[in-house]
Amino acid sequence: MADTATKQATAQRQAVDSVSYQDLYRRWENGNWKSTELDFSQDYTHWHETFSDLERSAALWNYSMFFHGEDSVTDNLSPYIDAAPREEQKYFLATQQVDEARHAVFFGRFMKEVVERGQDIGSSLHATQPHLTWGFRKTFEYLDKVADGLRKDRSKPNFAAAITMYHLVVEATLAQPGQHFIEGYLEKRGILPGFYQGMKNVSKDEQRHIGFGVKCLSDLVREDPDCKYAVADLLREVLPMSVGVFVPPNWDRRYVEVFGSTIEEVYLQGMQSFESKMRAAGLPLEELPGAPPLPITLTPAERVERALTMLQAGFIGEKTGPPSRDPQKVALLFDLISRSVDTSATPNGAAAIQWDFKDAEPWFLRIDNGSTHTEPGRLERPDITLRCAFEDWVDITAGREDPRIAMLKGKLRPRGSIRMLMRMPRLFGR
Repeated sequence: MADTATKQATAQRQAVDSVSYQDLYRRWENGNWKSTELDFSQDYTHWHETFSDLERSAALWNYSMFFHGEDSVTDNLSPYIDAAPREEQKYFLATQQVDEARHAVFFGRFMKEVVERGQDIGSSLHATQPHLTWGFRKTFEYLDKVADGLRKDRSKPNFAAAITMYHLVVEATLAQPGQHFIEGYLEKRGILPGFYQGMKNVSKDEQRHIGFGVKCLSDLVREDPDCKYAVADLLREVLPMSVGVFVPPNWDRRYVEVFGSTIEEVYLQGMQSFESKMRAAGLPLEELPGAPPLPITLTPAERVERALTMLQAGFIGEKTGPPSRDPQKVALLFDLISRSVDTSATPNGAAAIQWDFKDAEPWFLRIDNGSTHTEPGRLERPDITLRCAFEDWVDITAGREDPRIAMLKGKLRPRGSIRMLMRMPRLFGR
């Protein structure tokens, strides 16, 4: 199995190396299309007469996120162009900004002429904003933060993290599976022909963008080893947000199932796309420094199942109420904690942490020579004890509460080794 994985990785790297930035630019010139010339006349009839009320609601939810996503990435590409170390990279990124603007115009036209939301791009964006999910808002707020940081720090590690955020998280993990989902049911049903043609054009552009991102990231990692650390740090922060992008309103699965697919299938495509692109860029998840952003010992399907379970339990993603107290689900939470800790942050490779909850069963974590283990119960002599309410710890784990603010408010009361307390941010990637 290891030999097979090595051969696959080698083949992927060779494929990446065989494509030049000039090739990618040439593909852009050959693939240009006009968003203003798409014919939406039949689409209008299909939208208002063929689609059911549920289908219109579900499509508007999905299409609105694409519309706002294209608008956001158009606005955020300028610092990428400035930070790119090679002229060929700058030129390609300039073509990508043109593409993203064209995509936004395409979605804006559809919203105005077919869905009848708004009179121009600005008013259409405003009218569709209520359809954006919590995960979408948080992820694209983070993209704004990454772009702003790139204006101040144009180093290769920071640029590598920014490329990962834009090309591998936003485009390869979120946009590409959504595009395949939409194109699949439009083609199968033979509806919205103008929109379908536009989506096919968008997909071709995005494939080219993702190819650039993988190649650029591969080059950066080879040129500066610190890029791996910057990428790993970014993924630990953004993945808990991005996993909530495709959660439908009120967890109504019909928003996906009405078009012949499942939430699990969409998530699985995203997971597989992300992993393959990371591996092709020379950054397989199992080799990322520090705590891995995902439980890499599980299969992609198992990771999807676990992610959805934890989203619905309130352990990650949007907070919609108190988190689940179901013992099996709580065990998943602490298993995630166990898998995610950076064991290199512990003194001498060993540590013992106790959670003493005010309103739930206590749990503990043992770290011993790089291995981790969690289970319910109490330790006799933990290095540090964290006293808090279970819900407050869930909010900290999910990134909804800053642990430092929680301590200032008295929500989190640590006791024990000062040395260990000082290592906690690095240990848990906070």
